[in-house]
Amino acid sequence: MAEALAGKLLEKKFGPNSNISVNSAGLAAFPGDVAAAFAVQVMAGEGIDLSDHRAALLTEENVREADLILTMTRAHSEQVNSLFPGSDEKVFLLADFAGHGGDVPDPVGQTLETYRQCAHKLKEMIIKVLDKLV
Repeated sequence: MAEALAGKLLEKKFGPNSNISVNSAGLAAFPGDVAAAFAVQVMAGEGIDLSDHRAALLTEENVREADLILTMTRAHSEQVNSLFPGSDEKVFLLADFAGHGGDVPDPVGQTLETYRQCAHKLKEMIIKVLDKLV
């Protein structure tokens, strides 16, 4: 949801030809898995089609090419830094970078309303991140 929201908000803020790209990758993702049904439903309400989304694992190449890596939890940040030494200067907790503080809990296995709340929180934080990048 974060990648999809960021892409939409990025295009809205900077237009379709922005030099900023957004990609998502997980630390424990099953490559090729589809987005959760509730995530697809919530994003459809935002005008975003997640039906083609497929999970991907974070790779050394992803980390090397990224200028900024935003994680959902502090544990994720620590794991990225552990798996990819030298990445700590570009790895930040999304909420901290946005000035919110705290982890973004994973809604997997939760209710539709939990997904909605998570998407709302993500959207608020991503707007602040994009404002910071200007």
